[in-house]
Order: sequence, then structure tokens, then C-alpha cells
Amino acid sequence: MALVKFDDFSYKYYGADSLALKKINLTIDNGEYVVITGPSGCGKTTLCRAINGLVPRFHRGYIAGHVYVDEKDTREHEVAHFAAIAGLVFQNPENQLVTLNVEKEIAFGPENLGVNPVEVRRRVEEIIDLLDLEHLRDKHPHEMSGGEQQRVAMAATLALNPQILVADEPTSNLDPKSAEKILEIISTLNKRGMTVVLVEHRLDLVAKEATRVVLMDRGRIVADGTPTEVLVADICQDIGVGIPKATEIYKRLNAKGLRLGSVPLTGEELALLIQEGTV
Repeated sequence: MALVKFDDFSYKYYGADSLALKKINLTIDNGEYVVITGPSGCGKTTLCRAINGLVPRFHRGYIAGHVYVDEKDTREHEVAHFAAIAGLVFQNPENQLVTLNVEKEIAFGPENLGVNPVEVRRRVEEIIDLLDLEHLRDKHPHEMSGGEQQRVAMAATLALNPQILVADEPTSNLDPKSAEKILEIISTLNKRGMTVVLVEHRLDLVAKEATRVVLMDRGRIVADGTPTEVLVADICQDIGVGIPKATEIYKRLNAKGLRLGSVPLTGEELALLIQEGTV
């Protein structure tokens, strides 16, 4: 069975006028790097919250269908049960930083799950090294930059040793350099075997690394496939999703009858196709 499975899942927040998610059917397998994208308000954040059980266990509302995570129905288990399976990194890291320094922040989650102190210490040191946080070890999270806070929030999530990293627009408030650093870390984790579900608008930065792109609009999944399959489709333009510049140039050349050998996702890929004389 898939690591994550949405089975005809619909959800409406209490007090809302419309459904946040409408009959979602989606499976995510172990080791995938799935990018979720779409216009603001299309249901991306709700979908993320449904993967780790915050919807419907914390955010109350009307629900139909089911979400299974590691073959467990999120309607039948508490949020804490999924903490070590699906770790969620929020868009605003300040919302999940709760302790007085970085070291304690990283240890907080596993300690509360009753992990052996020796194992907690091992995880803290491993993650501080992985995310290059040694210089921030004793610093208060709210004294750090946005990029540093986001890395600490990710570190605290990874300390739970989750099977799936769910990151909800982790670069939205960051400068380009900090955004690239966060996305580089996420890509590295995926290459080491971690399943990644990433909500992201900066498709130029993530399309090449992703195994799939899921496009959402008005609470529904409207496209699901490889990055080249989805990002070259006209529906992206129709609903206002910005595609990588290289892919946009490909589409313009294609419309003029100039054929490239494949769909480029980056400037490097586009330049190589042109250099090889495949136009």
C-alpha cells in the first residue's frame, strides 16, 4: 500500500462557505519527491495538514472520505501517532518554535515522545551537523533570521525521525539565497531516502529535483504527473501558475514550429539543448 493515500477525501472548515478539499484521490509512494502547487487558497495547506492528522484532529470541520498514512486512518488515530511518520514544517517557522535555544528546540519533540535520552542526544548532534547549525546551538530562535529559523524548524521536525517530510511553502518568506539553501537541504534528504511533500511556488528551483508535480485549483487536483508533463500543460497558464522560464521558452518555440528534443526545466538544460543543435 502507498505511504500516503487520499481516498475520495473532502473537507470543509467550520464556518467556511465552501469545501477546502473536494474528492481528493492521491497516492504518494516511499521515496518520492512530490511538489504541490497551485493558486493561493486552492487547498494546498489543508492537504498538508491532512497528511499528518492536523486535519481533522486539530482543525475541526466537516469530513468525507479517508486519508491513510502508513496504512493508518487519520480519522482513527491522534496527531501524536503521526508525528514520527509525517513531520510538518510550517510556512511561518515562528509558529512551531517553542523553546529557549536551538539545541533544546531540536530535542523537544523526541523527548515528548519518550525517546531514550541517549538517542535524543544522538539525533540532536546528527541534525545540527546535517543542517549546519553549530553556530546557532545556544541561540534563542527569535533572535535569528528567517532562513535560520526555517532551518531550525526543519531540524526540530527531522528530530522526530519521520518517514515523510511535509513542507508547506518553507521558502515563502525567505530571500533567494536562503530559499536555495532550504531547498538544497530538502533535496539532499530525499536523495538519502526520505519521502518529501513540498508546497512551493518557486518552480524554477524545485522542478528538476521533483519526481512529481501535483497541481491544485479550488480544492481539487487538476493535474498530476512528472514535472515535464504537468508544467508544459496549458492548464498551468489557465489557472495562473508560473512555470520555469526555460519551460516557458520551450512552449513559445514549440508554438513557432521550432522543436526541442525534450522539455527543459532549467536554464542549463535549455542552453544544452540549443548548444547541441537540437532545435
